[in-house]
Amino acid sequence: MNYHNITKDDMLNGDGLRVVLWVAGCGHACPGCHNPITWDPDGGLPFTDKEKEEIFQQLSQDYISGLTLSGGDPLFPANRDAVGKLMNEVKQAYPHKTIWLYTGYLWEEIQDLPFISLADVVVDGKFQQKWKQNTLKWKGSRNQRVIDVKETMKRGEVILHADN
Repeated sequence: MNYHNITKDDMLNGDGLRVVLWVAGCGHACPGCHNPITWDPDGGLPFTDKEKEEIFQQLSQDYISGLTLSGGDPLFPANRDAVGKLMNEVKQAYPHKTIWLYTGYLWEEIQDLPFISLADVVVDGKFQQKWKQNTLKWKGSRNQRVIDVKETMKRGEVILHADN
């Protein structure tokens, strides 16, 4: 897996103060995407133990709420194994930190991935320029959903995050 950036002390991509990993690779090519440089899975830099240590160091700070995975698309097929492994390691080391995952795939397409239950929140759906709204919390277009994963899996129906 390649990545483009690790953002520290981010307040825009999930609840609380977060560390964000911007992965490379996306097959959706949404018109109006805010980050098209991340589409190429071979772009960016290799994600190594050094970058993982950087993320874990940030997560060790009490004021950091958790990790956000964005991009690109963390669920681009070539990213899935590495993303699932990282999510598992984060939950093992920091069980009280939250994991937010942004993806262009719909919940119905990804709900059976073996690691998806490690996410606390999934923001799903392709960005749609025609439904863009700058005032939306944690998403770019009205069609996207901010899904509470634990409640959704418990109830067997999509449950939106309480603040959305």
